[in-house]
Amino acid sequence: MKKTTWKLCSLLLLTPFVCLSGSATAAAPDTIPAAKQPVDLIDPTIGNVGQLLEPTRPTVQLPNQLIRFTPQRKDFMDDQIDNFPLTIVSHRLGQVFSVKPSVEAPAAAGWGKRLAYDHDLEINHPWYYSTWLLHEEVNIEFTAGKKTGYYRFRFPQGKNKSLLFDVYNNGDAAYNFLPGNVMTGMETYNDYVKVYMYGVFSEAGTPGVVEQGQLTNNKSIAGKGIKAYISFPATTREVTFKYAISYISAAQAKKSYEDEISRQSFDAVAANGKKVWSDAMSQIKVKGGSLAQQRSFYTALYRSYERAVDITEDGQYYSGYDKQIHKDNRPFYVDDWTWDTYLALHPLRMILDPAKEEDMLESFVHMYEQSGWLPTFPVLFGDHACMNGFHSSVVILDAWRKGLKKFDIEKAYEAMRKNATDATMLPWRNGPKTVLDDVYHSKGYFPALHIGEKETVAEVHPFEKRQAVAVTLGGAYDDWAVAELAGDLNKKDDQRLFAPRAKNYKNLWNADKQFFLPKDEKGEWIDINVKYDGGMGGRDYYDENNGWTYLWQVQQDIPGLIGLMGGKQAFENRLDQLFREPLDMSRYAFWSKFPDATGLVGQYSMGNEPSFHIPYLYNYTGAPWKTQERIRFLLNTWFKDNIFGIPGDEDGGGMSAFVVFSSMGFYPVTPGIPEYTIGSPVFENVSIALPNKKQFTIIAHNSSVVNKYIQRAKFNGQPLNKPTFTHQQLVAGGTLELFMGPKPNKSWGVQ
Repeated sequence: MKKTTWKLCSLLLLTPFVCLSGSATAAAPDTIPAAKQPVDLIDPTIGNVGQLLEPTRPTVQLPNQLIRFTPQRKDFMDDQIDNFPLTIVSHRLGQVFSVKPSVEAPAAAGWGKRLAYDHDLEINHPWYYSTWLLHEEVNIEFTAGKKTGYYRFRFPQGKNKSLLFDVYNNGDAAYNFLPGNVMTGMETYNDYVKVYMYGVFSEAGTPGVVEQGQLTNNKSIAGKGIKAYISFPATTREVTFKYAISYISAAQAKKSYEDEISRQSFDAVAANGKKVWSDAMSQIKVKGGSLAQQRSFYTALYRSYERAVDITEDGQYYSGYDKQIHKDNRPFYVDDWTWDTYLALHPLRMILDPAKEEDMLESFVHMYEQSGWLPTFPVLFGDHACMNGFHSSVVILDAWRKGLKKFDIEKAYEAMRKNATDATMLPWRNGPKTVLDDVYHSKGYFPALHIGEKETVAEVHPFEKRQAVAVTLGGAYDDWAVAELAGDLNKKDDQRLFAPRAKNYKNLWNADKQFFLPKDEKGEWIDINVKYDGGMGGRDYYDENNGWTYLWQVQQDIPGLIGLMGGKQAFENRLDQLFREPLDMSRYAFWSKFPDATGLVGQYSMGNEPSFHIPYLYNYTGAPWKTQERIRFLLNTWFKDNIFGIPGDEDGGGMSAFVVFSSMGFYPVTPGIPEYTIGSPVFENVSIALPNKKQFTIIAHNSSVVNKYIQRAKFNGQPLNKPTFTHQQLVAGGTLELFMGPKPNKSWGVQ
């Protein structure tokens, strides 16, 4: 075996942990610098092995930008890579244009060959990726621009040198090799979205395509499932391929290439990427805590920038909502799942970058104008019918009340109202209301079927079912948002219409069982085991979680929920029991039906979004110290700085934003109310540089692993005796001081 050499020392500043130079058998040992900048603490491999379902991915991109990259493999335990994408179109919803290197003479079987790599020779940063293929002895590097990507391949001596191109989707596609080392491509994503590529190789090569299973020297191919390749001379050692992606046209792809990357070197693009990420991470600076806690924190902050993504190209964008090209002087954002992101990710962005959040909300408005509906899961091809609820309504209310005004609030309200009155609430369905929605509107709850009863409504998703309790509770929160915004906009008739619907959660409260339980269309209770009934994921009645999780889904009216349970002490006791309640079955039996409910502590599931706010509910009882205890325990137990460090599906920033907030020491329990509740910061000092040039600071005196309990507190030097502060206090540049100790002060914060 010949020894392969390459040099990455030109990227020393870009890859602070490892520098590979000279022999592949003599990589320098890892070093940990004494002082790390925030950007150096990001580890994209954290959580790369999922608990049961989806892992995180080591994604390379610029914050909230179109080009996203990650090697295509099952997860971190997989020691082979299928190929490398030119971009990921949507979080967990597909990619376009694949490439892989080959050192064998091109053959049809080469496209299916998986590539073995060494985990310890892989470098993962938000702005840069590198790996070394064990058998091919090829080094692959990647870095990203906004609408552009840049690959660098280093080949061994004495072997063939080719790049194999493929497509991921089943629709029409095309590849063309043109003079000047140019390659163009088109791939159809999700049946009808045409994605265009324009790229240039650094070296001249001999192109070819695969037609009817045979390699030919043709320079163009079109059709479905197409494959193309280019082979380089034997003397070639290094090949770069830089390219642009467009959702508008081939001409726009070429223009983006010329404007953004044509005159840039690989190292320059990577260096710019690191600077952009450094600026983003440095907006929040922390002191104290352990190195592991800082790594988890900044990795979570990095993941909070994965989406939504700006798909505007030179003042225009393709919209999947009406399949047209639109001109706009503001960015247009897609790829957001509001069921996952309304709880923490949108609120976090409202603090860190309210102007970007306003652009995203204006994008929601345009989607409504183009499609007729306010989106809930806006992706490139349109509103993805997924999960349940109209939680984009909550996001809009939350933003408006936090002072974000640069979007069309009247049109946004119109969209919220239409969803609330005319759209179906059925899970995983879009479109007009059904007979089941009529029941909700007339009786104040979504009707369920009895156990074993056959579905009669054709519109119900065969797997996702009715989710009747979850839909009712989520609908009440969404209707509350409509009522509240109607009041803020002086639409009093609408406020009177929707305010009672905000209380619909009470219609499914069973006082005898002390749970939210389903009712049938006639209003009769359906007796179920709240821990286990409801089919896969409990979807007949709940969604991905059981009745213990949905017991707390009334963020918009916590006092009302406390009243249903019999007062603050009873509420506190139920919270205690949640974290202690047994499964009454083996974990494998439980997870065979509830694979999303991971990160278990009793019946509490840290691994799924509906649970995020629950530990903070102790702040509404006589025991805020229990919030401090629970949050520290959950962060320390489930969010480690290793490949297993995410307790469930991270969902493109949804869970990461919870980690960012909770590690800093506060959390937005009720999006729509511009207030934060206090937890227990893991750092001694947190400073947030606000866009208004002010700074919000949290000082946790003597904070440590043991000193997690708040003894007393001050805000701007004045005693603070309640565990809350407002968004206005935050953006005004306030200072929250917490004095921490090893044992709880059981009287602090009690209201």
